[in-house]
Amino acid sequence: MKRFVLLDTTPLPDGGALCLFEYGEDFVIKLEGGKGGQLMNTRTHGSEDALGEIPCRRIASRSHPRVLIGGLGMGFTLSSALKNLGNQAEVVVAELLPGVIEWNRGPLGVKAGNPLLDPRTQIICADVAELLKKEPGSFDAIMLDIDNGPEGLTQSANSWLYSVVGLGACARALRKGGILAVWSASADQRFSNDLRKAGFDAEEVKVYAHGNRGTKHTIWIAQLASGLR
Repeated sequence: MKRFVLLDTTPLPDGGALCLFEYGEDFVIKLEGGKGGQLMNTRTHGSEDALGEIPCRRIASRSHPRVLIGGLGMGFTLSSALKNLGNQAEVVVAELLPGVIEWNRGPLGVKAGNPLLDPRTQIICADVAELLKKEPGSFDAIMLDIDNGPEGLTQSANSWLYSVVGLGACARALRKGGILAVWSASADQRFSNDLRKAGFDAEEVKVYAHGNRGTKHTIWIAQLASGLR
């Protein structure tokens, strides 16, 4: 019988911790105490794959594309981005929690294909919000998978990123014709409205978490409205 085996914990900025469990052949990340159930599972990552694939396929033909991923998670979005970009691309990953980076260098790495070992990957242990402020006009695509998305925040520090002001910072960090992609566990009409207020034309894409049935997640694919950089 499979059971959850705690492998490690890493503290969160607002208190509490993330916990990495082994569950049979899979790995699971939960909040300490089990609040909110499973946050991530190596068996169900279809929407994380799509978050990397959709925007990167659209900008892959550009010369030396540079993309930013906010939130390393279990490495599947990074792996998918690398698969859909050429050899001249650069993929910058901002991950706030050192423990999550170490998990991806250890037990999680094999599950995602060891994307941190790819020479196109640059991993930075930092808040993606600070990186956005420091690098205007630097990215062809930005992919955000922070917390549970704009509607399901568990850490108050993440609220700025999904605000109109934070989305404006994303817009300024994009190159001309760049794409912002945002993952969420659920749909959120308020967030769609905030994307428009920040100057984006956005579509909501529904993607299965695993296979072709069951739970669906939401990915917003957003580009700056005509006439705006």
